Amino acid sequence: MAKNGKEQANSYSEKDIQVLSGLEHVRKRPAMYIGDVSSRGLHHLVYEVVDNSIDEALGGFCDKIHLVINKDNSVSVEDNGRGIPTGMHPTEKKSALEVVMTQLNAGGKFTRDTYKVSGGLHGVGVSVVNALSEWLEVEVCREGSKFFQKYFRGKAKSPVKETGKVKNKTGTKVTFLADKEIFKAITYKYETIEDRLRELAYLNKDLTIIIKDERSEKANEFKFKGGLTDFVKYLDEDEKSISGKPIFIEGEKDNIKIEIAFQYNESYNDNIYTYVNNINTIEGGTHLEGFKSALTRTLNNYGIKNGIIKSDKITLTGDDFREGLTCVISVKVPEPQFEGQTKTKLGNSEVKGIVQSVTGEQLGNFLEENPGVSKKIIEKCLRAAEAREAARKARELTRKKTGLEGMSGLPGKLADCSISDPAQTELYLVEGDSAGGSAKQGRDRRFQAILPLKGKILNVEKARINKILENDEIKAIITAIGAGIGNSDEFDSDKVRYGKVILMCDADVDGSHIRTLLLTFFYRHMREIIDTGKLYIAQPPLYKIKKGKTELYAYDDDEREEILKSMKIDKKKVVTVEDENTVNVVTETKAVISRFKGLGEMNPEQLWSTTMNPETRTVLQVTNENAAAADKIFRILMGEEVEPRRKFIEQHAKYANIDA
Repeated sequence: MAKNGKEQANSYSEKDIQVLSGLEHVRKRPAMYIGDVSSRGLHHLVYEVVDNSIDEALGGFCDKIHLVINKDNSVSVEDNGRGIPTGMHPTEKKSALEVVMTQLNAGGKFTRDTYKVSGGLHGVGVSVVNALSEWLEVEVCREGSKFFQKYFRGKAKSPVKETGKVKNKTGTKVTFLADKEIFKAITYKYETIEDRLRELAYLNKDLTIIIKDERSEKANEFKFKGGLTDFVKYLDEDEKSISGKPIFIEGEKDNIKIEIAFQYNESYNDNIYTYVNNINTIEGGTHLEGFKSALTRTLNNYGIKNGIIKSDKITLTGDDFREGLTCVISVKVPEPQFEGQTKTKLGNSEVKGIVQSVTGEQLGNFLEENPGVSKKIIEKCLRAAEAREAARKARELTRKKTGLEGMSGLPGKLADCSISDPAQTELYLVEGDSAGGSAKQGRDRRFQAILPLKGKILNVEKARINKILENDEIKAIITAIGAGIGNSDEFDSDKVRYGKVILMCDADVDGSHIRTLLLTFFYRHMREIIDTGKLYIAQPPLYKIKKGKTELYAYDDDEREEILKSMKIDKKKVVTVEDENTVNVVTETKAVISRFKGLGEMNPEQLWSTTMNPETRTVLQVTNENAAAADKIFRILMGEEVEPRRKFIEQHAKYANIDA
């Protein structure tokens, strides 16, 4: 039998060659087109439909987009653009609308005659959305008529039909329901979509975008006449500006349009967001390189020329000139060339020189015309340089004390793993020595390392790098991970010693605060750990439910109720205890719910089975889908200003999911 099985497995003939028609290959391998089938991929469907409308706006044909999350979790996106053509396609012998909706690599974005610039997936997007939807409906208004077509899982139910006449109206409306056969869940998060639409409205200042959630009656309307200037003000509204209103730069050369807005605040971090044709280029690229080069050169020349910078005393670097900078760069490129791991790094070499030239000239003029502001900016840069020099000395001192070569340089309280291959290992950052002790005993020593953290680490949002490097707990984290700290020039991702870094904190208010402090540290000073998908949050259980010899764990109140129902337990016969030692006394006659106050209350076996065993645990991956929104939240929650934090808590307290 084994022989026959082997022969069958080794056979490979003409009949094994499969031909997938239409959009079947998209349904077979959805992650190839939208990244994954989790919440991120689900929301990506919305963005692809919206991007088609945005491209109409970029061409000057659309000034309003209306998005509705319907009660059944379908989504409708309507614009007042030209409307997708509905006539017979010259070669496909079917409506052009059906061609666009059902065929990959079909669209109007491959020629610069139709769209001078565009974003999205360039002819792939909307057909992929159709393929991954249980159903999709499209309505088109153009040439005085209204047209309609419906699809099921990417296939047209019937030909395009004319359903009526319209006057003075054009545009496209797409409504779709994501397919439950593809996605784990099809519930959209309003705030996630709202953040993206707000960002698009800032990037397209003549565009009105309306969002409404029929499930909750939440709604918002975005239109920002100031464009990028308003964007910078929004990002910096919780910071004290030292440069007055944002500096705005714009120009055009060789059909490449440039818009840049930036200002300086009193914080210690730089926040630069770059876009190409409305696509967030999170890896930067030539447009970012051109801006950085011009900023450093122009400010340095002005400072030396006016005697503010004494070249014989200190040499400033690009990092010094960017401390406290909030900047948005938007370029419109007819044929962008993307590179990098996520295809979000601009590679067009000509863009660097154009951005550098335009920025240098216009920034130079601003500095000459505003000497008071110019002096404040450069004095801020000088303070940054002094702090950087202090940080350099602190780094050298740390290296001398720990000896970075070999295992002797690792923190003394780190219980390391025996495997050295980062792809197979994980580091747990554990709140408290008690929980750390249980984790060390319960772990799999081959691939799991444990670093207990004492108390709350420093809030890095309020400290310069030299102070950060003086904190013992932060030094232990830096040394354990082994890749340095800071931006990509100082942080070497190839030296990261673990494939996963997992934050394991108590499920209470203090634990949430410690987790937030750690997230702030990684976001500000080890961003690549997040960007490469290596940062996770452990999910310890809140309850243990025991009846007789049966023990089950619940991670929230809803799961606790589900377990009680599945075990057919009468709530009247449930005993809730705080001390696990009393469980066995009453469990013979009643069900007992034990409420875990913290990780330290769990014994090693419980911690392993519920929180650390890769086969049974739940961990949340920390992602950076919207850097601008994430940055703003960190500033509000962890920054110096109290009033924005109070307002945020008041507005969002009812949505909190913390069990205190």
